[in-house]
Amino acid sequence: MRTLWHGLAPERRALAAQIARYGVVGLGVTLAQAAVYWLLAARAGVHSQIANLAGYGVAALLGYGLHGRFTFVDTGGTRDTGAKAHAVRGARFVAVSLISLALNALWVWLCVSWMRWPEWTPIPAMIFVTPGVVFLLNRAWVFR
Repeated sequence: MRTLWHGLAPERRALAAQIARYGVVGLGVTLAQAAVYWLLAARAGVHSQIANLAGYGVAALLGYGLHGRFTFVDTGGTRDTGAKAHAVRGARFVAVSLISLALNALWVWLCVSWMRWPEWTPIPAMIFVTPGVVFLLNRAWVFR
């Protein structure tokens, strides 16, 4: 009996595999970001936006290396290893990661500052919303 996987066109299988790799890597990167944020904001008493910035820094460093080497390894953009291509890809990654930072800062502001909810409340949006947006941008623009 044929599985659903085998019934997919090759380009759809490649996309599904990429999404799965993004999920694994992204979950780890996002959990690292959320853990740094929560430990600093809730446990160490650091201002929530400063904690978010620290978490972003950890996630950006992990994300560039892991997504470039694992998630988007089968895209044309990651095959070009020249210095110029690497610099362009790096600059695009920084731009996308700044969008990620802005989104997470928005969730922190909405939940913690505006709604006065506990420090953990932005974490679901950090885990589920921001990564989806970042995947689309990385796939379409950074690691194409």
